[in-house]
Amino acid sequence: MVCHKCKTNPVMKLTNNNISLCKTCYIKYFEQKIKNTISKYKLVDKGDHLGVACSGGKDSTVVLYMINKIFGHRPDIKITALAIDEGIKGYRSLYLQELKQFCKENKINLKIFSFKDEFGLSLDEILKKNKVKPCSACGVLRRYLLNKKSQELGFTKLVTGHNLDDEAQSVLMNQFRNNPNVSARMGPFIGIIRDKKFIPRIKPLYLVTEKEVKAYSLLKGFVKATEECPYSTDSYRGDIRDMLNEFEWKYPGTKHSIILSFLEILPNLKIKYKDGPRLSYCEKCGEPSSSKSCNTCKAIEELGLKRKI
Repeated sequence: MVCHKCKTNPVMKLTNNNISLCKTCYIKYFEQKIKNTISKYKLVDKGDHLGVACSGGKDSTVVLYMINKIFGHRPDIKITALAIDEGIKGYRSLYLQELKQFCKENKINLKIFSFKDEFGLSLDEILKKNKVKPCSACGVLRRYLLNKKSQELGFTKLVTGHNLDDEAQSVLMNQFRNNPNVSARMGPFIGIIRDKKFIPRIKPLYLVTEKEVKAYSLLKGFVKATEECPYSTDSYRGDIRDMLNEFEWKYPGTKHSIILSFLEILPNLKIKYKDGPRLSYCEKCGEPSSSKSCNTCKAIEELGLKRKI
């Protein structure tokens, strides 16, 4: 087996087209695929202030690197890394330390906000006091802070590191839960309705698999930490992920097929649900919400938290 392009020793085999690539050719392939996704789906506009949601893991570090590599030289584009420290002992601090070093080496502005400072308790402390699903509590609070801080920092778009695996999982989760209206808001550019208080999300890694991101990260020497979130196994998404991985192992290309078929029907979903849910604002915090009280305010009250003023 040799590299499909230059006939040297390969380092990566692509499951979607069954070709192998050497290190140099693979890096070129990967980077071009990200550029093509950004261009095809018009993810970045002139004058954007791009906030990149960073956890310190491979996906967010790779997308931060690529955004900086593609747009860092442009005077009309501003780039800021945004990290949320949930407060997970022996896990998040390791990745944030690597993120700080990465941003320092690449001269990227980094802003970090924590659950502890914003809500009075870390995630570990929240879970000690409340019997709730870790991913549910974390997800609501994390999404709130990402949007709130994106507004405060003046971002025009929030870049996330979601890859093809993540998106294939979400597609199946919505199918299994009969949530086509939620699926309509998905895609490389999230959302249907635009609101001044909701910062649009974009996903440059939408068409690359987790395996491809991991390979690129390893070849570029990014992210040394390998710890997994101790709460990640306790989730519905985790079960979907394991099922999809088994299918991918038995039938290579399954994940690509899910996403490509979803992109075919996505325009029709967006048309059908173009009006979306009735959007108003939470009476307590003023954030976008489909009801009088948003999920974050409900969670803060149920979990006994205090919001930073």
